[in-house]
Amino acid sequence: MLREAITANRDYIDACLLEDITVVCINRETKKNKRMSFKLMYINNSEFWLQNEIWEYFLVDDEFKTLQKKAAELAAQWKQPESTKPNPLMPEVTAKAEEQGFGKDFVDFAAMSEAERVERMKACKNRLDALISQKPRQEQLITKALVETTQDTILYNYAALMNTVNLSSAEAKSQTQDLVDSTNDLVKASSQLITANIFDNDLMHTLVAKSNGAIIQHMTRVYLRGLAFISYYNKLVSTSSMINRLRIAFAERYLPFYQSLLPHIHPEDISLERVFMGGMRAIPESIFYNWAIGFLMHDIGKAAAVEYHEGEAAYNHEIVMEHVKIGYNSIMNKTNYPIDVGMIAGYHHEYYGDPSGYGLFRTNLENARKNNPQIKPDYCISYDIDPMLKFEARAFFPAKVLEIVDVCDALTDSNRKYRKALPVEEALDLMRKEFIQKHPKIDLILFDIFTRFVREAAAT
Repeated sequence: MLREAITANRDYIDACLLEDITVVCINRETKKNKRMSFKLMYINNSEFWLQNEIWEYFLVDDEFKTLQKKAAELAAQWKQPESTKPNPLMPEVTAKAEEQGFGKDFVDFAAMSEAERVERMKACKNRLDALISQKPRQEQLITKALVETTQDTILYNYAALMNTVNLSSAEAKSQTQDLVDSTNDLVKASSQLITANIFDNDLMHTLVAKSNGAIIQHMTRVYLRGLAFISYYNKLVSTSSMINRLRIAFAERYLPFYQSLLPHIHPEDISLERVFMGGMRAIPESIFYNWAIGFLMHDIGKAAAVEYHEGEAAYNHEIVMEHVKIGYNSIMNKTNYPIDVGMIAGYHHEYYGDPSGYGLFRTNLENARKNNPQIKPDYCISYDIDPMLKFEARAFFPAKVLEIVDVCDALTDSNRKYRKALPVEEALDLMRKEFIQKHPKIDLILFDIFTRFVREAAAT
């Protein structure tokens, strides 16, 4: 078994990573087995072989012999004078990340020292600050700066996190503090420059497309569009009569949808305040920035899952589901980002519990119900963290926003090899039919606001 092998010789860990060993995983209950990459599981949980209540992990005989030889070579190599033990994940992950998602620029970030990355981020912030103070606004320069500084920030986060894989949580959080501070600064600066028309901005699309990594392109678009949408939502909630109009239309237009999500609540008790716990409201600045970082980091877990389905490889649902867990664990265990950031990464594919969705909330809810089968969320969406941790609401507001932006981007993304890109209006029609009418996955009220946002942006 894998646990016994590693207990006897910790050098097997590095050997498994360097050789990208395949592990046979056997379910104790069903006896079914599957084969998974040691590297992928290690990045998700650096001691996964010890958590074997459900799974047992085994090495194939031929690969075990390879590991014995490799571990012996590594042990001899690291005993040599002036020999520094390398991070065994970096070389291959760097090559795959460049090829399958993060582009050639990632190689430069991976090679930088932490001090060099910090200086790069300071230059990015100075660039944005200069545009903030510039009158009149120069939209082309702003768009170019937003795209390029966003991509730099994503690459900085990925490169820094990959360097923490072999560190304890305390060591990693100390090492990534400059990363957190720099990212906060960049998000605050870019928030002041964003406008709604970034969604339909041809220059933005052209600039993003210059990156040769599908994942970095997707993350950049989703961050900028998500930031624009939240800004639009805030303005709408704060300055219009939208909330009153939603109340007036609620019984006829929205009640059936939300009744299907809260079947244990009497229809007369389902209102806008039952959908949005505490009532719809604008997002305070401090929380706004946290959520913006969550949008920026939402797919950072794809960094490990480099065979994710944006590429030519066949769709692998196991890997698809892993990226939210990897992203959540990386953010929560290796950085001092606020909990909101990790929750957005971990919750943004929940789809209101639909079987096609996945994420940490449903896993945590299932575990909680083992001790208390009576747990039933009484609200659809919470703006706050505490009700989510207590399972009082079914969804976290920024994650529901991100789901809509994320799905729309996936449907309109020409990089996806398994689906033809759709025009935006066709994507909106498909989302309404497949994600609302057939199956309640995304939120109906938020989708109506998003549709208005997209159409107004296109009209400007």
